[in-house]
Amino acid sequence: MNSPIGLQLYTVGKEMDADPSGTLKRVAAVGYEIVELSPLGKTPLPDLKKALDDVGLKNPSGHYLLPDLIAKLDKNIDAAKQIGQEYMIVTVPWIADPSRVKADPAAGQMGFFMALLQSLTLDDWKWNAEQFNKIGEQVKKARLQLGYHNHNFDFRPYGSTTGYDDFIRLTDPDLVKLELDCGWMIVAGHDPVAYLTKYPDRYRLLHIKDFRKGFAPTTTLGEQGPNAPVPTELGRGAIDYQPILAAASKGHIRALFVEQEPPFTEMPALQAIQVDYDYLKNLKNS
Repeated sequence: MNSPIGLQLYTVGKEMDADPSGTLKRVAAVGYEIVELSPLGKTPLPDLKKALDDVGLKNPSGHYLLPDLIAKLDKNIDAAKQIGQEYMIVTVPWIADPSRVKADPAAGQMGFFMALLQSLTLDDWKWNAEQFNKIGEQVKKARLQLGYHNHNFDFRPYGSTTGYDDFIRLTDPDLVKLELDCGWMIVAGHDPVAYLTKYPDRYRLLHIKDFRKGFAPTTTLGEQGPNAPVPTELGRGAIDYQPILAAASKGHIRALFVEQEPPFTEMPALQAIQVDYDYLKNLKNS
């Protein structure tokens, strides 16, 4: 694909919070050339920019939350430009009235977040498409590109369609591009090759992750039980990326990012990202 191998920094989120400069040095030493920022980072932007520059890592893409873009779009566009991003990727959909979500107070913020995502209706997806088109127009005027990153819950069926398919149908192809999380799409029981083939111009970024063999397809985020998807290092799980990357090479993919989901049960995150990088490097060279 002639694309640099990148890392979504959510993969090393705990390490970034504890020692951002040292973690980025380790990431660069593995061989990664680019990184994608997570919206959950705690490092001040100027410090992060310096740490990236010091080790020669580029940051073409960052993750954002839709409520933050609705409330503070200009501020987020300025931040994206300061740190060298081209793509502003929204990680999850939202709803117009979060007060309708009923969640157990004992579950905290994460419990509310999960309940919100499980509450999504087809009308919510239509509302999201409207917001993305509006925001995407402003992002485009700023000479950046808005995008959307899928999870498995996006493929929950609503009659003959899914939230994700309706979102693609209702968003402007020029204003809203897509970051394909191949792992979550497969967990949902769908084929990345089919979507890359059907929408070759919509997909611009890839997330590459793996899950252990034996999971049952699910559209529930945070699925529990013996057949739930369990994250693992690339090449050690169920996903064969050769046909996926072959299909991606026929489109307009600009970058791919390793993103390994926690928990890291077999090895520490900084060791796992070496295994992940080596798998992709060897795949590119084969």
